[in-house]
Amino acid sequence: MAKKKVLLMGKAHSGKTSMRSIIFANYLARDTTRLAPTLDVEHSHVRFLGDLVLNLWDCGGQDAFYESYFERDRETIFRSVELLIYVFDIESDDPEKDFDHFCGVLEAIEENSPDARIFVLVHKMDLVAEEDREAILDDRKSLIEDTCHSCGVESFQCFGTSIWDETLYRAWSEIVTNLIPNIGILETHLNNFCRVCNADEVVLFERATFLVISHAQAADPVEEVKNSDTNASIRPHYKRTPHFDSHRFEKISNIVKQFKLSCGKAQSQFQGMEVNNSRFSAYIDAFTANTYIMVIVSNPNVHSAAITLNIQNARAH
Repeated sequence: MAKKKVLLMGKAHSGKTSMRSIIFANYLARDTTRLAPTLDVEHSHVRFLGDLVLNLWDCGGQDAFYESYFERDRETIFRSVELLIYVFDIESDDPEKDFDHFCGVLEAIEENSPDARIFVLVHKMDLVAEEDREAILDDRKSLIEDTCHSCGVESFQCFGTSIWDETLYRAWSEIVTNLIPNIGILETHLNNFCRVCNADEVVLFERATFLVISHAQAADPVEEVKNSDTNASIRPHYKRTPHFDSHRFEKISNIVKQFKLSCGKAQSQFQGMEVNNSRFSAYIDAFTANTYIMVIVSNPNVHSAAITLNIQNARAH
């Protein structure tokens, strides 16, 4: 069983514990208001995909704790870190101190865990007017990049997030995917399954969190093929449904997880669902002991029974 140490850091009240509770403890966003601030370091072991255990260190963000992290507990906190998640509060009243702490954390990581992957979340973006979000996020990303470079960190990823929309799921899906071994092999199998099903897209979700693990997408729309002698169609023509929303998977993660929680409160167990409209059919079903799968098909000639049978036969592999 693989254990990965994950540091979750940021100033007090930046939303670290709230996002952790939503992703891993099945909290609704509205329920996080009753969470108390983290004092010192709160440890939790989160099982992910069965064999992967996240050793999550949620570090309190008060100034006194940072002094301890940087001095007395420096090696204990920052050694053997697989992944650092640093959270900035976009509404912070003291951004200069936030960046001082961030720089101190980066230096400690470079000293004790130089191979750790670094993710930065600019949180509470819902508090910024929608028309200003992109510009403000870009400005904050630029400051974060400058700080990283000044501390010798060249590789990091940055996301704008909020507990009230799909951006939280997008960021955390990307984060946990970085911890999955052999993700390339998984993506190859998913692409093969997508092709066999004649599907537009196939998405794999982790069972408990409903985070996106991997997805496959059909290469090109199917074209009508003509017989050169008879000019007859060799296979039926259809046009795949175009993708208008780059955040569609994370929105589905958010919606389905809330529905699963509602099922639990009604003493029912979520198994799957099928959604059909004039443009496509979507099938969500339990796949393995640790995953759900979603298959999107716009070809009207592919019947639901075929998709269901393909999912059933693929479980053994």
